[in-house]
Amino acid sequence: MIRQSIRTAVFGAVLVAGLGSAIALADDAADFYKGKTVTYIVATAPGGGYDTNGRLITEFMQKHLPGSTFVVQNMPGAGHLIGTNYIYASDPDGLTFGTFNTGLIYGQLAGDPGIKFDLTKMSWIGKVSSDPRVIVVSKDSGITSFDQLKNLKEPIKFAAAGVGSASTIETTMLVKSIGLPIQVITGYNGNEDQLAMRRGEVQGIVGSRSTFQQFVDDGNGKFIAQIGGSESDVPQLASMVTSEEGKKAIALVESQSDISRLTAGPAGIPADRLKVLRDAYAAATSDPEFIAKAKTLGLPLDPLIGDAVGDSVKTAMDQTPEIVQFLKDSLKKE
Repeated sequence: MIRQSIRTAVFGAVLVAGLGSAIALADDAADFYKGKTVTYIVATAPGGGYDTNGRLITEFMQKHLPGSTFVVQNMPGAGHLIGTNYIYASDPDGLTFGTFNTGLIYGQLAGDPGIKFDLTKMSWIGKVSSDPRVIVVSKDSGITSFDQLKNLKEPIKFAAAGVGSASTIETTMLVKSIGLPIQVITGYNGNEDQLAMRRGEVQGIVGSRSTFQQFVDDGNGKFIAQIGGSESDVPQLASMVTSEEGKKAIALVESQSDISRLTAGPAGIPADRLKVLRDAYAAATSDPEFIAKAKTLGLPLDPLIGDAVGDSVKTAMDQTPEIVQFLKDSLKKE
């Protein structure tokens, strides 16, 4: 009985010591950020959905990481490749991370030589939302339905970001697989695409619904098709396409729609610091003031934290050889 009591006491002491060490490590990781400057990379130009989301996230991560200072650095170019390559090559000390386009999943699958990162190895912090894709046409285009677009005798111009961006890749896949009379014009960053549509420079775009909701609400354009999402006010593109290639392209695009507005850092951020960042991200995205501001800005919210985001990315990357080849064929230059 005495021996049992001794063993119990020793076990309890070890357990308390272990818990104390874990708490101390957590405290040390949180203390690490006091007085430190965190650089949050936004892989687009100022303006637009990525920049707006990134600045809102940093405002509230700083609030929930006392003593830290967050600085947003815009790093546009090459369809988010420049900013994402920079994030991945950064020192994994937990002081540099940021946001970029989910179109890079397509680029990595297709073997884009400009990619110097591995999305499956990044330190995933969280994602803000799910966001269906939409086909948007300008008011001045005169187009009011997907059927009208598909049956045009002369091609019209659609804006897209850099070559590796989701808008460029998704538009190209849809054009080739469905046979849409669209000429893809790249190089539009931030909200330049909306300005270009209002100027009549281009007549449409494939993009995230949240980014173009205000544009449509203001009477500047119209959604004529949607991919993914639960909204029923816009017809689903899958219901209007019969070709097998078209359905494959739509399914691939839809697999990305629930992974939107990501935040990630380079591979190898120490586990204790990564946990602190994930906790701050979770606190930020559940903060009532954050939710109210997001609603005011028209930003959709469907947050996910840490490994759950990484698992979603890995699932999106886990495509059959047939789908990978289809993607490569769709992106071949004619």
